[in-house]
Amino acid sequence: MSGFTISRRTMLAGSAMLLASTAMPDTGWAQTPKKGGRLVLAADSEPRNLNPAIVASNGVFFISSKIVETLAEASFDGKDGLAPRLALSWEGAADGLSVTFKLRDGVKWHDGKPFTSADVAFSALQIWKPLQNLGRTVFKDLAAVETPDDLTAVFKFAKPTPFQLIRNALPALSSVVPKHIYEVGKIEDNPANNAPIGTGPFKFAEYKAGQYYRLTKNADYWGKDEPYLDEIIYQVLPDRTSAASALEAEEIQLAAFSAVPLADLDRISKVPGLKVISKGYEGLTYQLVVEINHRRKELADLKVRQAIAHAIDKDFVVKTVFLGYATTATGPVPKNDPQFYTADVPTYPFDVAKANALLDEAGYKKGPDGKRFTLKLLPAPYFNETKQFGDYLRQALAAIGIDAQLVNNDSAAHIKAVYTDHAFDLAVGPPVFRGDPAISTTILVQSGIPDGVPFSNQGGYKNDALDALIAKASETLDTTARTDLYKEFQKEVAADLPLINVAEWSFISVARDTVGNIANNPRWAVSNWADTYLAG
Repeated sequence: MSGFTISRRTMLAGSAMLLASTAMPDTGWAQTPKKGGRLVLAADSEPRNLNPAIVASNGVFFISSKIVETLAEASFDGKDGLAPRLALSWEGAADGLSVTFKLRDGVKWHDGKPFTSADVAFSALQIWKPLQNLGRTVFKDLAAVETPDDLTAVFKFAKPTPFQLIRNALPALSSVVPKHIYEVGKIEDNPANNAPIGTGPFKFAEYKAGQYYRLTKNADYWGKDEPYLDEIIYQVLPDRTSAASALEAEEIQLAAFSAVPLADLDRISKVPGLKVISKGYEGLTYQLVVEINHRRKELADLKVRQAIAHAIDKDFVVKTVFLGYATTATGPVPKNDPQFYTADVPTYPFDVAKANALLDEAGYKKGPDGKRFTLKLLPAPYFNETKQFGDYLRQALAAIGIDAQLVNNDSAAHIKAVYTDHAFDLAVGPPVFRGDPAISTTILVQSGIPDGVPFSNQGGYKNDALDALIAKASETLDTTARTDLYKEFQKEVAADLPLINVAEWSFISVARDTVGNIANNPRWAVSNWADTYLAG
């Protein structure tokens, strides 16, 4: 690859700017669009699997969304918050048993083969439903996909399935892969999982471990006059502190997903030629939660859980851990969700005296050493903020007589300890809200989840009434009624505290002012970047 040199730095993915209310300058400063050019940006990780149809996660989307496209993408101003991609329209039947997609004509796979409804049917039935980490739930009742012609796909469900749910799932869970590439052999072992073939504006070109991913322009892309860029380079920089330096040295032009540490934002916003942008992540809200192992006798007591909630100063966490680039949480749906959020839930103001009184009432008196009992606390290692909150929580619990012993693991060991072995009392987790409570949110509190499922209820919590509410919402077709059920869901979770929601945050981007069309949709960092350009 001529003309590109690698600077070996490292970066740890961090957080966090939350809403447009905290926004710094966004897209208005871009110059006249220009064709061509190479965009070089920071990548904090190297996903083992680049197939977003199997692994629906932001780390995979960050790279693969430019290569493999979904049926629809999130939009600030589109109907129902969506914009067409491979599908031009989608319509749900009144009985909830089918959804009809009309597909885009003239689309080609990167190997030149035509894209058809057969690819959508194959992706949905053979990958999203049985293999995808999130699609297994959303598409669990998908029984068949009829393809009356090459540009029509009709999803048939065995049970009534809310159209609102399917619609909300499209941006994250509907990545379409080529049937002719995957229909022979085991899907999980297909080489295309690491060298994707898609319909997107960019083609996968090469990957050098520890160095870079390179994508090149798809000259046959269906988008008129798109993409603008000739090439995208993801330079592997696992250490956040190096991303700011690389931007200032003009070695990279973009650092997304809060690759620049929060403490550097004020300084770097004053560097000529650099801009800090908080928009473009509204559809990717992360939630800071305290996960609770209800198998532990003390933690199975609601008064103890309430005491822990009262012991946490959420305002302090937002100001100190997140430097103000977050907001306090009230429950399992974030405040920036316009469809489902309600503030009408029980809350637990910071009150150490009340926390101590609740623990006394529960029968856990302080001993001569001032301690009531000891807990094992495992902070998730993925972000600096989750680790810092772990340190804070240990101190907050000490103030109410609970001795929290920190156990810090790497990612693999943490996932095994919490979600397979249940070797924790409290854990700090960062689940993502994906636009609908049925997508990766209800699973945090629903009972009956098999061992080993990451980011799920592995704390042994069981509440028949809450399970019934989740089940009812999953089959309620009326949008207003379904939304009301999820508002009741928030109240029940906040009242019984199967987990404790502390804060909500999103991310920031830092870019050179030559990069145009940044943050123009709510999932910009994980969208296709067909219209992103470098100004002359």
